[in-house]
Amino acid sequence: MLRFAHPEHLYALLAIPLILLVFILAVYTRRKYLKRFGEAKLVAKLMKSHSKSKPIVRFILFIFTFALLVVAWANPQLGTRLEEVKREGVDVIIALDVSNSMNAEDIRPTRLGRAKQSISRLIDQLENDRIGIIVFAGNAYVQLPITADYAAAKLFLSTIDSDIIPTQGTAIGSAIELAMKSYVGQDNKHKALVIITDGENHEDDAVEAAKKANEEGIIIHTIGFGSPDGAPIPVYRNGAQIDFIKDKDGNTVLTKLDELTLEKIAAEGKGQYIRATNSDDGLSRILSQIAGMEKKSFGVKQFTGFEDRFQYFLGAALLLLLLESLISQRRNPRMDKIDLFGEKEKKID
Repeated sequence: MLRFAHPEHLYALLAIPLILLVFILAVYTRRKYLKRFGEAKLVAKLMKSHSKSKPIVRFILFIFTFALLVVAWANPQLGTRLEEVKREGVDVIIALDVSNSMNAEDIRPTRLGRAKQSISRLIDQLENDRIGIIVFAGNAYVQLPITADYAAAKLFLSTIDSDIIPTQGTAIGSAIELAMKSYVGQDNKHKALVIITDGENHEDDAVEAAKKANEEGIIIHTIGFGSPDGAPIPVYRNGAQIDFIKDKDGNTVLTKLDELTLEKIAAEGKGQYIRATNSDDGLSRILSQIAGMEKKSFGVKQFTGFEDRFQYFLGAALLLLLLESLISQRRNPRMDKIDLFGEKEKKID
């Protein structure tokens, strides 16, 4: 397995487009001044020994040298052994509401968009805990089984949108019941469920489901995304808003945050309810609650024995740098004598 000891150094590669732009501007400026100097044919005769292609070749070599040096600076490392490593942590499942009401924009950019950003930051702060993701609307589905692979968790999170479940609704109870089946192990500890929704539950008895889940040792936290005053649900087509969702009478539907239901679910789950705002998503407080839970030990298979491989990239960069220094900007008279395509005129004695 390949990894970088200092992946933040790879951001230096973003300088390559800037370097390319400077080179193009330099070539353009040079040609502009040469035109002022004289006619093109006359300048070409005066600069007969100057090669047009070699500066470009040298620049390309310089770019590759720069890229290799940046990669070497980030220190690529190769894992040589796959071992089971013991960790202690909590199994955390995120149940995310993906119903149409989560497209309301009272939380920017949308309730769902902000929730995904918050979950992504939570994943970044996890250390030894395992995480799973459940999505729900009218039904509930496992988006990501419990895993210690945080990169996979962020990848699966990025694919979530409000169209992922065709059946509309907000079946919080179904999400809780699915979470109860999704935890690994039979112990009644070390389990946390974080429900992110606007709380408009119309499908089942979520409070009763939370009570049963807590009897199995699952701590349930709820985070409410939305406004109690309600907000319309925009309808988009080809990236442009065309209307708001309306009821059968033609009235604009307002989706309201149901704090009372979410407070009851958290109370039955022995957890905490937090209302998210544009300035505070509440997940940091939930994370502190999870950090205080009793940990359990579990094994995770991962690559160990990482060895540095920066020297290969550094060596290749030095080789290209040496090659670049050996290329002059003058034309090679011997190469000019080569006529590969028979296009040069033959001298007549």
